[in-house]
Parts: sequence; structure tokens; C-alpha cells
Amino acid sequence: MTEQSIPKPAPMPKRLIALMLLYIAAAVSGIVAKQGVLFCLLTLLMVLGVFARQRAGLWFLRGYTLLQLAMVSLLPLILDQGDDVATGPNTLNLAGMPFEASDYAIFAALIAFCMVQVWLVFTPKVGRFFNRAQNFNLMS
Repeated sequence: MTEQSIPKPAPMPKRLIALMLLYIAAAVSGIVAKQGVLFCLLTLLMVLGVFARQRAGLWFLRGYTLLQLAMVSLLPLILDQGDDVATGPNTLNLAGMPFEASDYAIFAALIAFCMVQVWLVFTPKVGRFFNRAQNFNLMS
């Protein structure tokens, strides 16, 4: 078999690398804060599958995106609950400086992130990254 007959794998899209780094940062911060540790571990396993170009990693990434899209779609219902939901400014301490944001600003950022994530995950370039030749060579 010559080297010309072996297809060259598609490089990993830079936007996908940025998304995976964001997932890693979110998962590690969740583990450190001991909030949703199982979910954070599953996210790290998904990132590992994506970096390994596994087709299951793509399915998991797309399912993760659709689940997040469903959760973001429920945000208006959550905001409409009135006094049952704790609302008000949320304070975040970044590098010693307090940062306050309203629920609407946080939800707008989540919606924007979800839109970018859906756009990224369902592009053909990302799908081509996971198409790899099936062979039984364990070293490739």
C-alpha cells in the first residue's frame, strides 16, 4: 500500500479546540467547587472522546448541545415563576474585583453561548473531523 492511498485526516477545527478548552475549564472549576462532579466528569470524558476523534464523541457533543438548547429554551419559563425563583444581582469575584450582573444579563450570555455552540457543533467541517477510515490497526 502506497502512502498516496492513505487519506490524510482532517485537522481539528480551531473553534472546536476553543470550545473543548472552555468545556475543560468549566468542568475543572465544577470539580474544584464540588458542584455537579459527576456531570463534570462526564464532560471531561466527552472532551477526551472528541480529541480522540471518536464518532461517539461527536454524538455525545451534539446531544450535549441539544440538551443545553432545551435548557436555554426553558429560561423564559424559569424567569416567569415570580417569587418562587431567587432573582436579583449576582456577584462574582474576579481577580479580587466584585462583578455584579443581573439574571437577564447572565441568561443573555448563556443564550449567546448556546447559539454559538449549536452553530459550531453542527457545521460540516466539524463532522468531517470525526470521519476517519475504519481499520483494525491499533497503533493509528
